[in-house]
Amino acid sequence: MKLSGAGELSLLEILRKRFANRPHDVVVGIGDDAAVIRPQNTPMLFTTDMMVEDVHFDLSWTTPFQLGFKLVSVNVSDIYAMGGKPRFLLLNFSASNDTSVDFFNQLFDGIETAMKKYGISLIGGDISSSEKIVLSATVTGYAKKFLGRRGARPGDRIFVSGPVGDAACGLALMKNIKKKIPIELGKKIRLPLPWDTVSPLIERHLMPAARDPKRFATAATAMIDISDGLLIDLSRLCRESNVGAMVYSEKIPLSPGLKKVSEYLGLSPLDLAFGGGEDYELLFTASAGKKIMAFCIGEIIKSGIFI
Repeated sequence: MKLSGAGELSLLEILRKRFANRPHDVVVGIGDDAAVIRPQNTPMLFTTDMMVEDVHFDLSWTTPFQLGFKLVSVNVSDIYAMGGKPRFLLLNFSASNDTSVDFFNQLFDGIETAMKKYGISLIGGDISSSEKIVLSATVTGYAKKFLGRRGARPGDRIFVSGPVGDAACGLALMKNIKKKIPIELGKKIRLPLPWDTVSPLIERHLMPAARDPKRFATAATAMIDISDGLLIDLSRLCRESNVGAMVYSEKIPLSPGLKKVSEYLGLSPLDLAFGGGEDYELLFTASAGKKIMAFCIGEIIKSGIFI
């Protein structure tokens, strides 16, 4: 059945049934004009991200499940980047009347899987129609002590939470493969390189996981998630803190898979690491001498960015 036959009310009913469980701090959830929550006695965080067909995703190689999972993850990543804990989700989407109801069921599967992973609850949203698929989510959370981009000081060390460049390499692979790979179902395809080498890169692009900062949030002085590339996001952090950075390229964490696949594709692993984006690792600073469970890649200086 297509959206034109099911109608907006049917989709809303699907959402209400699937996400009926209401946590204790939700007074009114899906189905009313607005959600009502009981706020905690801590600062609240709000973030929103939009994904547009043929701009942020390509349906020729992306499954609805993967879209739903990624939509939630990219929003949760922003909450984590502020040192917060995600709690609630508002979901908005529009699609053409020719879109199948099965598409939405798979999309909701991905959203629900991500919600369970991050411990968040759907409390409302909106549905509309458009020529192409547009997805938008708003995630709210709490932070007893929130972080931002403005706390870095000269002498601080620069860290990343994990390897960078994998997602960009996965995207380059998908542009060559040009077909859907339902990795969420454990599906594999035959490629010139071993599947165990390429699959983590493909997954980092299609279904990225947000990085919980609990290992280092208390020590961090400034933090940002790597959504647009290590160099761009480092520049943003430095601009907001009014400082510069010295980055040691030999210390950038590169996964073994990235090194092998980038060589096969004829790409520079460092170019992918610095400029690729969508890794959703956390880039942060901390005072020198702190023991941090992350990769130290440089230090904060007074001005300029040097590599």
